[in-house]
Amino acid sequence: MSKPICAVVGVGPGNGSAIARRFSKEGYRVALLARTTDFGQTLAHELDGAQAYACDVTEPASVEQVFGQIRTGFGEVDALIYNAGSGSWGTVEEITPEGFEMNWRINALGALLTAQQVIPAMKRSGQGNIIFIGATASRRGAAHTAAFAPAKAAQRSLAESMARHLWPAGIHVAVVIIDGVVDLPKTRERMPDKPDEFFVKPDGVADTVFFLTSQHRSTWSFEVEARPFGENW
Repeated sequence: MSKPICAVVGVGPGNGSAIARRFSKEGYRVALLARTTDFGQTLAHELDGAQAYACDVTEPASVEQVFGQIRTGFGEVDALIYNAGSGSWGTVEEITPEGFEMNWRINALGALLTAQQVIPAMKRSGQGNIIFIGATASRRGAAHTAAFAPAKAAQRSLAESMARHLWPAGIHVAVVIIDGVVDLPKTRERMPDKPDEFFVKPDGVADTVFFLTSQHRSTWSFEVEARPFGENW
């Protein structure tokens, strides 16, 4: 029996790699997508049958080409995890039109382009999972998230629209709202005074994502909030 296929979009040393490892552990073949393959190739050597792909999610031609390669080399994608979500920061007076557009292209357009690549096969099989890694910025615009918050809000609205359309076809669309600071070397360096329990653990995020893909369809969740137990919310 062939293994199911998971495509993780936005693979880096935090949530992306943790999600890839979790799905590999659960018996999936994992396609590792990022702007470059530097990190992904190293991770692919650790995971059985994994493959790294360079993909610019802001460019339709790049997305179409890479998912064509995945279909040829692996097969149709059973689970799409959209973790691409970088952003630029600043107030409405500080951000540039270019920065605003790039936030939108990474967080919203890329989500659309990658989802459109996997939906047809999922509809034919009557099942599949599309999970977006979101942020609390999608719900509130802080002063310095004038570019990032609108992009994440667009991503969440897209996910909700997709869920209403695709759930009846057997495709589980959901979003994980990350409320907290992800535990990475760079965040530890910026916040050396914060205790261990302050940070969002990537392995914990991966557990939540996999749980969503394994839910019974009679009790599907659309939106799950993930925050440290001590987070002030």
